[in-house]
Amino acid sequence: MNQQETSKSRLVWEVGKTALLLGLTSFGGPIAHLGYFYEEYVKRKKWMDEKTYADLVALCQFLPGPASSQVGIGIGFMRAGVWGAFAAWLGFTLPSAVALSVVAVWLQHAPSGEAGWMKGLLLAAVAVVAQAVWEMARKFAAGRLQATVAIAAAGAVLLMPDAWSQVAVIAAAGVIGAIGWRKNVAPSSSSAGIPPSIRRSTGLTLLSLFAVLLVALPLIRTWIHSPLLALFDSFYRAGALVFGGGHVVLPLLEAEVVPQRWVTANQFLAGYSAAQAVPGPLFTFAAYIGMAALGWKGALVATTSIFLPSFLLVLGAFPFWHWLRRHPRFQAALAGINAAVVGILLAALYDPIWTKAVKGPADLAFVLGAFLLLAVWKWPAWAVVLVSFAGGLWHSFVQ
Repeated sequence: MNQQETSKSRLVWEVGKTALLLGLTSFGGPIAHLGYFYEEYVKRKKWMDEKTYADLVALCQFLPGPASSQVGIGIGFMRAGVWGAFAAWLGFTLPSAVALSVVAVWLQHAPSGEAGWMKGLLLAAVAVVAQAVWEMARKFAAGRLQATVAIAAAGAVLLMPDAWSQVAVIAAAGVIGAIGWRKNVAPSSSSAGIPPSIRRSTGLTLLSLFAVLLVALPLIRTWIHSPLLALFDSFYRAGALVFGGGHVVLPLLEAEVVPQRWVTANQFLAGYSAAQAVPGPLFTFAAYIGMAALGWKGALVATTSIFLPSFLLVLGAFPFWHWLRRHPRFQAALAGINAAVVGILLAALYDPIWTKAVKGPADLAFVLGAFLLLAVWKWPAWAVVLVSFAGGLWHSFVQ
């Protein structure tokens, strides 16, 4: 191994080790993760300047998928190439993926039904998603037109509760935004800080692969009846079409995995609550479902496939970021999509979350208390989930 290869290996190792530490300690969701990244990668290690970091965050906010994981992938790539991107993703993702896989095994052997701990997790999910809907609505659906799109999207997916209807709603909202809001969006005039480290031809190849997989996987799934292939298709599609943060993966995945009977609705929501209580990206909820459905192979396939679109999109978009940030029609389409995902998440708040969890006045009082802790007292989601779990466990003992 020559000196250049040794230096590259050291950089990859450094990226992976730093990301692993962040994966073990980064509680609080994507916004908090970006703060941790800023402190570690920009302020402490000085791997990039503030302008480049801000530009990378802006790019990842434009793209579907988990923004914080995508920022980590981008930092790893800019630091140590493709292997650096993989090391950054693996280090940040591994702790929560392993933890949620263990939770899936435990839940399979634990008594469920009306167990108190299960009830506590289900009610915590109501409060967590309600707070996410509230915050997203204030940001993405504050105007009259945006609110109309959000409500229409909620009604559409409630009347047609399947994954493809959600995809159609997202696409329609993008078209509406591109046509109706183009004149209301000002293109960015600042110069891009991301260095053009990938050729346009390579970026176009990666983006084309993203699109080909999105179209081809459902077709291949109809020809080849393999549980792992079906899992790969479902989670790839979820990772490719989720705008607005990790919470929005909930309705897309629920429409895919519960009808397939990979998990029950209660197991799905309990695992979603558990995902709030571990550090790292919320998308590692995929590891929980994969483990519950098909064991360790399922956990590996689900986790890999839900993050694969992020690799293809982030690295593929690097050469085109200058154009994207200056194109008002693209930004207007994104505004329409963001309004629609508020509605999709609102629909998920009602069904399956509310309908499965809230059965009476006592349950509603519990949810209101948890929402108060989240929205007013600003407790982190993981703390509210743990308190809800403990409260439900205590209730089962005193009954």
